[in-house]
Formats: sequence, C-alpha cells, structure tokens
Amino acid sequence: MLTLDQLAPAALTELLACYGLTLERLEPGTPIPGSYWGECEAGLLAARLYARPDTPVHSILHEACHFMCMSPTRRAALDTDAGGDDAEENAVCYLQVLLADALPGVGRERLFEDMDAWGYSFRLGSAREWFERDAEEARLWLQRHGLTDRADRPSGRCRG
Repeated sequence: MLTLDQLAPAALTELLACYGLTLERLEPGTPIPGSYWGECEAGLLAARLYARPDTPVHSILHEACHFMCMSPTRRAALDTDAGGDDAEENAVCYLQVLLADALPGVGRERLFEDMDAWGYSFRLGSAREWFERDAEEARLWLQRHGLTDRADRPSGRCRG
C-alpha cells in the first residue's frame, strides 16, 4: 500500500490546504489523534488531519474527503467520527478517487488497488468496477453539493 512517506510532501499538503484542512505529520509509532480505525489510519480533529509516515494514502484521502463532504455544522464539531449517511460515504469514496489523480505518484489506478487491498467493499466487487459502472449517485451527490462540476473536476471547495 502506498503510504505518506512515499509521497512528495508538498503536493498533499497543498491539496488539503485548498480545502481548509491542515495535515499534521506525526513521528513513526506515535498514536494518531482522531483516528476512527486506529493503528496507522488517518485521524480527524476539527480542520486537522493527522497521519504518520506509515499511514496509507487512501486513508488520508478518505478522511480528507469526509471533511470536504460533511455539512459545515458537522465540520465545526468534528472529532474522530465523520458520521454521514450511505450517500455521503459513497460520495467520499468517489471524491477520493478524483483527488488521487491530483497527486504525483498516486492516481486512480493505484488508489483502486489500495482500496481493494484494504477491504473497501462494493457491490460489483472492486473499487474500479464501482467507480466506472455503479457510482452515478455519488457523482450527482458531489455535483449537487458543489464539490465537483459536470466533468467530474473537483471544485476545491468543501460542502457549503
């Protein structure tokens, strides 16, 4: 799995900053504040995303996209559990794929592999199949909430 220590540091920091999210890089072995899944998985507290060198990139993108997709009210009170319904969760998964393309050395192909290896489950059996053949509702959700345009380009804004 691709991890934080394998990325160009500035690219991820800049991407997250566009959405008002600060990446806090932790030392190896340090407990990750705000991690819903524990161990090496990314954590969220308010507008801070916490990660260690061994944190998977898909986890960082997933938690960041939760921050972007949640309502401003939930974002203001964010502490570990992003919450949300199934439609929002699907939008989070879709947006993380789009954002992977903005990171040098990541891209959607690599993200699909890592999502499948981690154990994301989709009706069609893989992240790629879901994204390409079963994610229309997620696409529309993102458009409706202003996170993407009709060409699937991220807006650089959080849900308003």
